[in-house]
Amino acid sequence: MSKFNTPRTRPAATSPITSETSPSGLTFEGAAGYARALQSELFVLAVSNMVGEHTFYESADNRDTRYAELIRAAAANDADWTARFLRWLRQDANMRTASIVGAAEFVKARLDLGEASESVTNRSVIASVLQRADEPGELLAYWAEMYGRAFPMPVKRGVADAILRLGTEFNYVKWDSEGRGYRFADLLNLTHPGDRKGSAQHIRGDWQHDLFGYIVKKPHQPDMPAPTSLPLLTRRQALLDMPVDERRTVLENPDLLRAAGMTWESLAGWLQGPMDAAAWEAIIPSMGLMALARNLRNFDNAGVSDAVAKQIGDRLADPEQVAKSQMFPMRFLSAYRSAPSLRWGWALEQAIGHSLANVPRLDGKTLILVDTSSSMQEVFSKDGTLARWDAAAVFGLALGSRCASADIVSFSSGAWSRTATKVFDLRQAESLLKAVERWDAGGFFLGGGTDTEGALRTHFRDHDRVVILTDEQASYGDVGHVLPASTPLYTWNLAGYKYGHAPSGGRNRHTFAGLTDQGFAMIPLLEAGHDTKWPF
Repeated sequence: MSKFNTPRTRPAATSPITSETSPSGLTFEGAAGYARALQSELFVLAVSNMVGEHTFYESADNRDTRYAELIRAAAANDADWTARFLRWLRQDANMRTASIVGAAEFVKARLDLGEASESVTNRSVIASVLQRADEPGELLAYWAEMYGRAFPMPVKRGVADAILRLGTEFNYVKWDSEGRGYRFADLLNLTHPGDRKGSAQHIRGDWQHDLFGYIVKKPHQPDMPAPTSLPLLTRRQALLDMPVDERRTVLENPDLLRAAGMTWESLAGWLQGPMDAAAWEAIIPSMGLMALARNLRNFDNAGVSDAVAKQIGDRLADPEQVAKSQMFPMRFLSAYRSAPSLRWGWALEQAIGHSLANVPRLDGKTLILVDTSSSMQEVFSKDGTLARWDAAAVFGLALGSRCASADIVSFSSGAWSRTATKVFDLRQAESLLKAVERWDAGGFFLGGGTDTEGALRTHFRDHDRVVILTDEQASYGDVGHVLPASTPLYTWNLAGYKYGHAPSGGRNRHTFAGLTDQGFAMIPLLEAGHDTKWPF
């Protein structure tokens, strides 16, 4: 009888998130815990780290301290890897605050060590994570709070490089406000981006020179007119000078609002009146995709016309716009849940489908376990409504719908029995958003503890693979050794705690992490025997 040369035999393949092969610790719930390698622990934490937010098992302070320590250790261990990771974290994973904090801690660690890399500079790391015009101020505010107002030169130069890239009229009017500790004028006075030696070739024409001069002088000369080289500011001032009782006439010409850099946030204050259908319909052409998705309820409440709603739906259903927005799939679920009318449903279904384009089609039989224990009920941020188990359900149902054969199971542990599970029956041609809605209404969010081992023993029936979407904080046993070694186990981590519930990196045990679909693309590669690398 053949022991090795069987139909299940697959070439050994490795994945980048690696851990020890035998558990050295315990999860927060007491099961066997596998410590990850430094870069792996940092990656798993960073891609789900909202910074400053409490999680079920870690306070915000403890979590933020662990993150900073991991960044500093990674910077000392491999500065080039860490620099590439931080750039990817901001530009591809779209984790804003985590990347800003990471860049600051990277630079602090390198400065403390007195070390430099030939291939990466501290200045370039700072500049790489500043992709939106409010972020230079965020980085300086973080540094000032943690390390004081004596900003090192690499920090100032990195911020200056970002200001030169992001310094436009529109960004100034959109992101500068009295509510910010570091305003645009402060950033310019601190970093002098237009005065640095060799910077002249970076100034994008006289208009940027004039803009920076205007920004610096404006606080001291409130009535100072904008230079003629700055048409957006000139048009905006003309709108501000209009009598209040005449302003609604501008709504008939949305191009005037766009040309003056008016946003939906500023329009209501400028009108000094309600955001009715006419106001929304005038500003909607200027709104980005995320702003549109967040305001569907407001559009319905105001009575926006079906014709305009169709224009919004066309944009939501456009794969290029969805990709450009870098919106997490759960954003579309949140929009679906908050929208009162049905007219957005198909557009949002297409949008969430585009955002999950990397979810593969898998042959054979797949067991998908969705962790709906109490720790997964934790929301991602205190101001948000989406919980980790929402993300687990979205990813799990999306994968299940693309499998040749899938068993989808919600699991936790019950009050009267150690294992609590509930099998979800997929329906042919059912939309993903409707499936998530049925999951919610059908009581598949269970609560309780996390008996991952029990769920595996109960539901594994010679499947070709197992996928678990979880925070990995199992309550019992050793998840890594429940399945046969020949069965691939893919763990999707949605929380980033220190210990994992199974080994990872090889021998049919792999961990992915994050709030996007990118990691799913690794499954077919691993099963084809291809090693997978970091996505940067």
